[in-house]
Amino acid sequence: LSIGETPFTVGGRTGHAVTVNGTLPAPLIRLREGQNLRIAVTNHLDVDSSIHWHGILLPFQMDGVPGISFPGIRPHQTFTYEFPIRQAGTYWYHSHSGLQEAMGHYGPIVIDPAHDPVAYDREHVIVLSDWSFMHPHQIMHRLKHSPDFLNRQQYALFAGRAMTAGQHAMWGGMRMMPSDIADVTGATYTYLINGHGPDENWTGLFEPGERVRLRIINASAMSIMNIRIPGLPMTVVNADGENVRPVTVDEFQIGVAETYDVIVTPNADRAYTIVSESIDRSGLGRATLAPRADMQADVPPLRERPTLTMRDMGMAGTAQGGAAAMDHAAMGHGDMSNSDSAMDHGSMDHSMRDGSVAPEVDLTPGVDMISPMPMDRTGDRGLGLDTVPHRVLVYTDLVALERNPDPRPPSRELEIHLTGNMERYMWSFDGRRFSEQVEPIRFARDERVRVKLVNNTMMTHPIHLHGFFFELINGHDGHHPRKHTVNVLPGGFVHFDLTADAPGDWAFHCHLMMHMHAGMFNVVTVRPMGDPV
Repeated sequence: LSIGETPFTVGGRTGHAVTVNGTLPAPLIRLREGQNLRIAVTNHLDVDSSIHWHGILLPFQMDGVPGISFPGIRPHQTFTYEFPIRQAGTYWYHSHSGLQEAMGHYGPIVIDPAHDPVAYDREHVIVLSDWSFMHPHQIMHRLKHSPDFLNRQQYALFAGRAMTAGQHAMWGGMRMMPSDIADVTGATYTYLINGHGPDENWTGLFEPGERVRLRIINASAMSIMNIRIPGLPMTVVNADGENVRPVTVDEFQIGVAETYDVIVTPNADRAYTIVSESIDRSGLGRATLAPRADMQADVPPLRERPTLTMRDMGMAGTAQGGAAAMDHAAMGHGDMSNSDSAMDHGSMDHSMRDGSVAPEVDLTPGVDMISPMPMDRTGDRGLGLDTVPHRVLVYTDLVALERNPDPRPPSRELEIHLTGNMERYMWSFDGRRFSEQVEPIRFARDERVRVKLVNNTMMTHPIHLHGFFFELINGHDGHHPRKHTVNVLPGGFVHFDLTADAPGDWAFHCHLMMHMHAGMFNVVTVRPMGDPV
């Protein structure tokens, strides 16, 4: 593979891309379970680069995170990755250097199993991504100096009606608005499918009656997407590369870095539109499934934009009760605006892993009426999908096809809080950014740990752990879905069980690129190492 610079054209404009072998997305790498992979990667850039093999189980020295697992690939140098293929499924690869991933440095991986329980006649790989002609460093600069600059959807409604003066003051105290769903919207991004913009209409062919497998990868930098194919139900058979019991839905939300495989059976001699709508409904990607290349179907208009609710603030109850609480707080019974380190998107008094209190968390007296009390949202549909009339996939629908490999109960529980300050655009775990030389998360080799991720912010965070699969606790004991990335909804929490069977140092971070870059990153270290490498 060769990493280099390539012009990229979409929507009649041409910009600067970082590519692999000159294409965006990078080439499909097709492997087979049980192979040994050796792949030489040459960096033709004038800056360091890297490739991380997302979701792949491998020795940590091959994981591709500069400064954590290897030094990186220096300019005009070659690094050879070598590791056994111990799994099957749909995965992807991308740069972990700077913000190159946002500029096109990502591509799909398909690993064929020795024995596949999923029957299908044809497949298409669907790579979702977001593209901007604004350089990602410029995007980051603008977010740091004015977090709302790239969010063009601000408006003065709450619970479907005009906000009162008290509600205005309350949202202002939290340094946000009810429409703060995505940091960067469709005003800045073009949403791509397989590198093609909506007007270019990438098309995948089928014969009517075929079972078509769609391997869907969200390789976006910042865009959580809602996926649907109007008129064509989707049967989910695989999540994050792991087989699940088939479940048929009409729509699902896919976090950045998640993958889903679905089976569709188009029986009619007609075209169908694949819609990838951004979580804030500010734009969409569009592709087509059709019997012939010249066909296309109607593209649905963008749906009404969603707004944050009391549930997203971690406050159960009705919108009317929540609005009353907001008015109460904004009238002087709970002022969030007098703390320079106030955690926007809500805050609460909680203890960290080391027993201390997060420095970014607002402990101002009297704000408890608006402080989040996160709840288990594993069975929630996701922002904007609560009221759609059709069936939407939720995490509690996912049941692992095979029994979970480690039946041991966890020996301890670890609680990690997702924290941030939108006004200063600082994101963190437990109130501390990675740049502050935080203590790594330490596991003993082969110990069984339950991790609780608590989202004290009002944004959805896709959290990714390198080097492992964990079992997402969703009520299906013994068959919990095994994942490497999980969406943690605003004001919510999730639990997962982890067997620390991979020695080494592993990245752990939010996969919203700007959040990771701004500090929501840490290292999981597993010792002892065992045999020296």
